[in-house]
Amino acid sequence: MFGPHDGQRVTVPPYRRMMAFLMRGRNESAVYFEHTLDLGRAIPWLQEWNAAHGKRATVFHLVMHSLASVLHERERINRFTVGRKTYQRKGVFLSFAAKQQKSDDHPLRTIKRGFPAGESFADVVDATSGEVDSARRPERNAMDKELGILLALPGFLLAFLLGVMKRLYAWGLAPRSLVDTDPLYASAFLANLGSIGLDAAYHHLYEHGNCPLFVTLGKIDDGKLTIKYTYDERVEDGLYCAKALQLLKARIEDPASMIA
Repeated sequence: MFGPHDGQRVTVPPYRRMMAFLMRGRNESAVYFEHTLDLGRAIPWLQEWNAAHGKRATVFHLVMHSLASVLHERERINRFTVGRKTYQRKGVFLSFAAKQQKSDDHPLRTIKRGFPAGESFADVVDATSGEVDSARRPERNAMDKELGILLALPGFLLAFLLGVMKRLYAWGLAPRSLVDTDPLYASAFLANLGSIGLDAAYHHLYEHGNCPLFVTLGKIDDGKLTIKYTYDERVEDGLYCAKALQLLKARIEDPASMIA
């Protein structure tokens, strides 16, 4: 049976299947959530953990680790909709952006990483910190080179090829190498706006790819952190999603309850 290689088709209730016909795009299907987190326990815990392990774990590491654990546990959030069909994603993949330097003239580099079930917090810190350091190097990475080749094409041809790619992906015929490295084929995309001194903002969902969840973090103010979520309602109902985000909030606010 044809279908995306990174997902397994699942049967959903009739009303949810109908939603994929009534709402064709992700932004038409978007639902918005907002949480204000109290980091009164999390920040001292991070300081103690860093001192004990000799590392530089941040609140962003804690959010990534907690979100990955919730996506594994509340697996119906880790689904996506393509071609009016719903698929369970094979694995948890998070994408995020890192700026080479904190200046207007330096570009963003995107990173996509798989998060295995049961992965330790220390492993998340080590792996993602290394990937951010690599992304901040001036050398062009594989994604930069791929984009350079594509953007050298005439605009009409590039638009045509992207349309063909979308159709091939729905049929399960798209090159795996392109899908596996594309950051918009992911369980969620995270943007740490607080790292550049900005408040959290509601972000649109991308029609390209299959990512149904966008998460933005704002700056930490007086021990409080605002996180805003944009979610594709066609994947699962808002109540199930809200319960998952409540679990995420609890794990970030009290990391000692989850991390040994």
